[in-house]
Amino acid sequence: MPEVQETSEHDDQSRPSPRGPLSGLRVIDWTVWQQGPVASAMLGDLGAEIIKLEERLHGDGGRSLYAVAGAPTNSYFETNNRNKKSVTVDLKHPQGIAMVHELVAHADVFVHNFRAGVPERLGLGYDDLRAVNPRLIYGEATAFGSKGPEGSSRGHDLLGMARSGIMMATALPGSGEPRYPAGGMGDQMGATMLAFGILAALVARERFGVGQKVEASLLGGMMWLQGFALAQQLAQGATGGPRDRTAQANPLYNWYRCSDGKWLALATPQSDRHWPELLEVLERTDLLEDPRFADHMSRERHAAACVRVLDEIFATRTRDDWLKRLASSGTVPHGPVNSLADVVGDEQALANGYVTTFDHPVRGPVGVVGFPVSLSETPAMVRTRAPELGEHTEQVLIELLGKDWDDLVRLRDAEVI
Repeated sequence: MPEVQETSEHDDQSRPSPRGPLSGLRVIDWTVWQQGPVASAMLGDLGAEIIKLEERLHGDGGRSLYAVAGAPTNSYFETNNRNKKSVTVDLKHPQGIAMVHELVAHADVFVHNFRAGVPERLGLGYDDLRAVNPRLIYGEATAFGSKGPEGSSRGHDLLGMARSGIMMATALPGSGEPRYPAGGMGDQMGATMLAFGILAALVARERFGVGQKVEASLLGGMMWLQGFALAQQLAQGATGGPRDRTAQANPLYNWYRCSDGKWLALATPQSDRHWPELLEVLERTDLLEDPRFADHMSRERHAAACVRVLDEIFATRTRDDWLKRLASSGTVPHGPVNSLADVVGDEQALANGYVTTFDHPVRGPVGVVGFPVSLSETPAMVRTRAPELGEHTEQVLIELLGKDWDDLVRLRDAEVI
């Protein structure tokens, strides 16, 4: 366990920060890997105090996942566990469970992402903790939802995306082969839904005085992400499967390769409104006289031909050139098709804080993904780095539970902390 150290004015853990909307709320965070940790990290970004419970010897497995030999930090763990305090505890020891119950008595929220049955066996199920704190909001992240025949199934990001249909929806047209669009997407959506549910429960507690259990899953989150496509499937039996851009029904709702190999997208549902303006930008007003492209329905009937013509035109200039021309036109909805390298330097993303800089005490200034929601008076922010394993054990037990150093020695000797 790390030695207790005096903090200084230069220690990022001790710097004062503006109050977030959840300032004054305390979250006991028993989560690992990504889905659960991201949910509690979002609450931490909003100002809540997050006390992360970790296995006393090795901690959250995310500490070693994607770690690079010789690197000063692990970006995966740093991102998922910023704004948290780490407390180590042996949850197989009765005194360890008793200690968690003490913490819960002083908390507003408890959140975990372990399989159904695991918390209950340890004495950390909803009924166990509600008996300790009736006003507790109990958050639970699952793979596929707790009900049904697979309610206790183990699951990870890939399985959430596979089962939700998004791997087939993003397959290459005609290939029939599933694609894994982006690692961690299912975890991020499951986490976002859990954080959203916890916030709703906190509002309900303020209004009605009740604590409750909140659950979100990988499957549910990824299905919600595809709400439009699934609504079509339910209503019309229509599949929102992979699209062939060369035969897009509306050629003005499509993406095109430019001369430098980069892509841009047009997003014009009202194509008749923007077709003449687009042709002005493209310097091809002669196409206004082409009967194949006279109106939206004509362009839909001759979509493949229209896409071929636009492909030829966009291939004559670089993406930056076309983006400047489209921007000067005024109203044609358009934008770049970004790579990840493009995204982290996107001027609009930077201006809105979707990518921001955090002054890390080891790595110095580093870019991090910012909170996706702006609050004018109580902003969310990255205040502190992810903690070292057990870094705050002594602090939390002394300040929150009133333990003294003799108590801590006894707990350490008993291998509880």
